[in-house]
Amino acid sequence: MAVRDSASLLVGLVVLLHTWRAWAAVEVNMKDKVEVNLGEKAQIPCLYTSDDGIGGLTIEWFYEKGLGVKKRFFQQAGLMKTVDNSTHFTERISVNHSNNTMMLTIRDVKLEDQLDYICAVKGLTDGSGEGRTKLRVFVKPEPPTIEGVQNGISVNEEVTSLVGSCEVKNGYPRPNITWYKDNMPLRINKNEVEVESTVTTQSSGLFSVKSELKKKIVKEDKDALFYCEVTYFVAGSTMMSETRQINVNVLYPSTAVKIWVESPKGKIKEGDSIELHCKGDGNNPSSLFLIKYLKGNANWENDTVLLENVTRQNSGVYECISTNTENFEDISNNTEVFVNYLDPAVVMPNNVMVMAKGNELKATCNALSSLQTKTAWFKNGQEVSEGHTLILKNVTFDTAGVYKCVVTVPEIEGMTTSSSLRVHVEGQPEIMETPLTVIETFDKTVELVCDVRGYPAPTITWIVSDGMVPDSDNHMTTTDYGTKSVVMVDVTSNATAVCNASNEHGTDMRTFNIKAKTIIQTTTPAITTISSVTVTNTTTADITTNYSTTVTNTTTADITTNYSTTVINTTTAVITTNYSTTATASPPKTIKKESNGFIIAVLIVCVLLLAILGSVLYFLYKKGKICGRAGKQDLTREKSSKDNIVVEMKSDNTEEAILLGVNGEKQPPNDQ
Repeated sequence: MAVRDSASLLVGLVVLLHTWRAWAAVEVNMKDKVEVNLGEKAQIPCLYTSDDGIGGLTIEWFYEKGLGVKKRFFQQAGLMKTVDNSTHFTERISVNHSNNTMMLTIRDVKLEDQLDYICAVKGLTDGSGEGRTKLRVFVKPEPPTIEGVQNGISVNEEVTSLVGSCEVKNGYPRPNITWYKDNMPLRINKNEVEVESTVTTQSSGLFSVKSELKKKIVKEDKDALFYCEVTYFVAGSTMMSETRQINVNVLYPSTAVKIWVESPKGKIKEGDSIELHCKGDGNNPSSLFLIKYLKGNANWENDTVLLENVTRQNSGVYECISTNTENFEDISNNTEVFVNYLDPAVVMPNNVMVMAKGNELKATCNALSSLQTKTAWFKNGQEVSEGHTLILKNVTFDTAGVYKCVVTVPEIEGMTTSSSLRVHVEGQPEIMETPLTVIETFDKTVELVCDVRGYPAPTITWIVSDGMVPDSDNHMTTTDYGTKSVVMVDVTSNATAVCNASNEHGTDMRTFNIKAKTIIQTTTPAITTISSVTVTNTTTADITTNYSTTVTNTTTADITTNYSTTVINTTTAVITTNYSTTATASPPKTIKKESNGFIIAVLIVCVLLLAILGSVLYFLYKKGKICGRAGKQDLTREKSSKDNIVVEMKSDNTEEAILLGVNGEKQPPNDQ
């Protein structure tokens, strides 16, 4: 019984020991993988659980190169940290602890950092545990490129032909290339579609992939677009990039051929240049072309022909023949060319038509054409009638002139022809109205114009009243309506010129009155009268009075009179009165002959009257009849000075002299 109890107790202790160990075991949790792009920062967390504190734990980091070989690069025992300096990333790593998490950080990740990283945790009483994370590094490749074949590919090739090559460089992991045709992926099919890929590993560890597409080319591929799609990986996703699209020059024989007029577009007229083109529906450089003119048996060994300055004779059928040099089979087609024409316009009656005044004018204009035409009549640039027939009733001299018939083809721009008809209206000469028949001139010659209507063209003669006949050489010109004469007449005096126009039907004349004008230049001499009197006195200042009359440069004289009194401080006073009448010479001026003498006489009389008036005033002054003078006085003084200059002023109420100083102050007589 005792043995049984002892055995039961032992079993219970063993079970309790195992249970305690299970409760106290260290657990480590890590991610299966961490993805990062080249050059970025990678963080690998290590989460653990343990009853032992950090001081009772030993944490180690390892990386695995492969084949199960591990290398430790970090250890933390309690609070002591040790870093192995022999790894390639020693300078780029850091390990931090926080809340049961050890965080491994790798900066500036390199491609060689792509390894398995192991975190191992050991406790003093809890046992140990470890976790593993795979670090994956990604490198985005360069943009893909594509190149198509330069030469054409014949549909007659029995094997697949190279269409193009696509390449992508420096990616990690290895990028994948897929070929597309018209947005649909190409599936590999032996003898139909083949893709050959070449992978190159660079010294940096990056991959470059080149893919070549070979295909059995058919005619339908002539419009197909081929391109590549590159699939590559980055951290956390898959990316895709496409190349530009390329087209293949597919060579295939023609099954049909066509010929057409490349230019001009639309209807053709005589004088145009025609460009014929011939082309098959195939794409075969070895094909030969021949263009034939069936009507004239002309041949051109080319696929284009230029016919310059064509006429209606170039109308007809042109044939194009294409020969396949591979099997020497011919295919042909043709087109018809028509050159439109417009013959010169014909006017009836022809060229010149002479009519009597009052009659009716009727003329026709026609031009043979391959198309519908339009006819119009013009005179002096203005349209006067529309249609083939021109009818003018009751003709006059105004009807005479040149009528131009213009025939056009509305359907073709620039297709036109014309002809003219000159119409003369018979009748007695009529001199056309002249705006000026009375001519006043200062010139020595004058131009006279005589414009006469009539037919036959009138003869014009000139007669001048002074007997001088104008120079008549080449003075007449024939106009559409008659004759025009222009002569130069010498002008020496008033004259009359007569234009006489005559033909077999009668005469007409026109008189021109010429009035000669002359330019007269006049100069009026200056007339000056000067009178002077000298008076000597010891008490009265010197007084000088000037009376001046001036006739200025005007048709009617302007008269200006200046009165000035000057006090001169000298011992002997000199009283001088100047009467000056001046007629200043006026510049030459053009005046009419009939009034020049009268104006001059009036000016002279005015000047003389002013001179007489000045003399009378001076005489009265001397006699004392004006200004309170009683006769001549002598004024004397021993000396003079600037500060003592005085002026004698008299009034009607007193004979006393009030002496004013230079500064305007009154001075008593005893100061003199």
